[in-house]
Amino acid sequence: MMKGLYTAASGMKVQQVNVDVIANNLANVNTAGYKRTQADFQDLLYVVLKEPGAQTQNGFTTPSGVQIGSGAELVSTTKVFTPGVLEQTDRALDVAILGDGFLEVDLLNGQKGYTRDGGLRLDGLGRLVTAQGFQISPGITIDDAADKNITIAQDGTITVRDATTQAVTNLGTLQLARFANPAGLRASGGNLFAETASSGAPTLSNPGEGGTGLIAQNTLERSNVNVVNELVSLITAQRAYEMNSRAIRVGDEMLADASNLVR
Repeated sequence: MMKGLYTAASGMKVQQVNVDVIANNLANVNTAGYKRTQADFQDLLYVVLKEPGAQTQNGFTTPSGVQIGSGAELVSTTKVFTPGVLEQTDRALDVAILGDGFLEVDLLNGQKGYTRDGGLRLDGLGRLVTAQGFQISPGITIDDAADKNITIAQDGTITVRDATTQAVTNLGTLQLARFANPAGLRASGGNLFAETASSGAPTLSNPGEGGTGLIAQNTLERSNVNVVNELVSLITAQRAYEMNSRAIRVGDEMLADASNLVR
């Protein structure tokens, strides 16, 4: 059987995965805090028919050699943490992180999750939570929020002013988590990431300290997906898929011609 058939088939497989990744990026173009995913590929093992630098019968050294590749495979899908588009919302509990860092949340299983989605809410107990209902860590409670003006400073400090007495109360500070390798975080869905051995342990600090970004109130960070670039990548992946399928057809025709020789 021709090796080229399997080589081209591997190319079709990786381009299919590439299209899946691009489709997910486009599907989340309006998702708050979403970071686009990039598919990374590598070539497979080579069949070495002649070693580079091997000695010939005449005593010369071959300058290159003969090496035939076996195709391509998916090696990783990497999150690209470039800043997303900032959108003014004029909503007091909407915050965007200007720079590095993640909001830390308490999950139902007792573990920690991390998110760039700053569309915060208040639950029935007045606790500051994400849109999915996970409480922000460390916990902050705002009682009778409807009667108070909420201010979130760039350093994460949350204060409220009573509409009647004009008294200002400091309720706490939003903290940000920073990772040595954010690309190593595991995407859990729901705009959440989880710590892994590759990401390293989180370092918590106030916004603007320890390399973390600042907080912008009344603002949301949308996805960093560039629709034009994704569409160009989609077209490229489609053409690469077609060319690999064409290589399989050519290989099939060559085998057919070879089998017809014995008729």
